[in-house]
Amino acid sequence: MLIPRILTALVLLGILVPVVFYSPPWVWGLSSLVLLAVAMDEWVLLLRGRRLHLAWAAGLLLIGLAIVARQREASLPETLVWGLCLASLAFWVFLVPGRLRRHQARAGGWPLAALVLLACWVSLLALRERGAWVLVISMAIVWVADIAAYFAGRAIGRRKLAPTISPGKSWEGAIAGVLAVIGAGLWAAGQPGLQDALPAQLLSRWGVAPTIVALAALAALSVVGDLYESLVKRQAGAKDSGRLLPGHGGVLDRVDALLSTMPAVVLLHLLLR
Repeated sequence: MLIPRILTALVLLGILVPVVFYSPPWVWGLSSLVLLAVAMDEWVLLLRGRRLHLAWAAGLLLIGLAIVARQREASLPETLVWGLCLASLAFWVFLVPGRLRRHQARAGGWPLAALVLLACWVSLLALRERGAWVLVISMAIVWVADIAAYFAGRAIGRRKLAPTISPGKSWEGAIAGVLAVIGAGLWAAGQPGLQDALPAQLLSRWGVAPTIVALAALAALSVVGDLYESLVKRQAGAKDSGRLLPGHGGVLDRVDALLSTMPAVVLLHLLLR
């Protein structure tokens, strides 16, 4: 399972690099929109919207295309970014922990899924507007947390984080993910060319201790997003959200932590201006 997982990750990285670094921002917007529309399709299928799930994905796609067209002429409206990111963050911080405790991830149906995915997508657009490295470092928060948690969990994981939701996750892995994000963030903050990325901005404006707290909170949010998607799958009786990505499952399986984390990253950038 590890070899297909690594190979798929390398292929995705090979697609991501030219789209992010060597294409206009609207190309990234369109590419990421297609991926999130697939994730929407998978999510609604997990909610058992079998006959109409393509309609919901198509609706999200149309809304996104309108925003991409607007972005080609000017930057995203700030009120749109603030509104969607705040709504998404409120959901992840105030509602999801209770849903995880109650094992209830189906309430809200497809409208909630569409809102969460749209907020993540607008966040990805807003981050790309700030620069390619700003976007990559933001997404790397999730990647670092996931990789560190995976390997640490396999090596030293003993205490289950949420055994009835995702038996493979451990407290040791989650803590390793948080520590890895803090370490990688502090390292990135000192690298030339990354001064506009979130870690450097946090460190220069707020200092070391608040930066560590913010990075730890983002890593924790990525775990929340991962657990919530695991609960959605568990309630649907599915192991993966799809089969599109060998070794990873579906697109939703790969973007679950981005959904909870990217809006918070954008809000931090807006507060740091």
